[in-house]
Amino acid sequence: MTETVTKTSSSPAVPRTRFAVPGRIAVGNQTATEWQTATLTEIRRETPQAATFRLAVPDWAGHLPGQHLMLRLTAEDGYVAQRHYSIASAPDDSGHIELTLDHVPDGEISGWFHRVARPGDTVEVRGPLSGFFAWPGDRPALLLGAGSGVVPLMSMVRHQRARGLAVPLRMLVSARRPEELIYARELGAETTTVFTRSAPTGVPVGRMAAAHVAPLLAEQPSGGWEAYVCGSNGFAEHASRLLVEAGQPVERIRIERFG
Repeated sequence: MTETVTKTSSSPAVPRTRFAVPGRIAVGNQTATEWQTATLTEIRRETPQAATFRLAVPDWAGHLPGQHLMLRLTAEDGYVAQRHYSIASAPDDSGHIELTLDHVPDGEISGWFHRVARPGDTVEVRGPLSGFFAWPGDRPALLLGAGSGVVPLMSMVRHQRARGLAVPLRMLVSARRPEELIYARELGAETTTVFTRSAPTGVPVGRMAAAHVAPLLAEQPSGGWEAYVCGSNGFAEHASRLLVEAGQPVERIRIERFG
């Protein structure tokens, strides 16, 4: 589940931060309001706890990297569960979208996807939603994510690659262990990974720190970065403070919180 947050930081230990508000990137005003039937066509395991689910949505209106959708499941007894999920795939005209879901303990929707869902099953989706966290590829992007917070950021990376965009993009991602790093096989030279619990031989273990962020701010491209931060509440607060302390303008930090 995702929640877009635009509140200021209340911590007195760092400069007050006022994060970017919706509308700074022109993403269009049309938002899909009707529920559509989506058919599950493929399941790909990413980590022991996360998998990517490919959905065919013939009338999908298209999306921008960083946007999300609402997903709805209806049980045979009429019970309805719905959640917001970030879109993992890059925009294209294939009529398909992809979602990468962690298997959340006691999660109604994630549990169904991981334990029950099979290709051919159908769900309902509505979207795309929110232009706040969107990146059309029109400006340099600095992406910071942790855990499943890498999902909307990977949509941006895939978009840059698919379109051959020359605009600079860098990603700094945190995972507890190598086996929990989502999209590990896809990550390239644009990505630096931080492991907080265990790491391959020779790789330091520790929390994302100023030493990881400062070099990116010191070598920023002309015009500076637009920063995108996605993860848990704790990670979002920590990463945004690192950015501010390294000199990133607070009005150019966009945050998407998971939780």
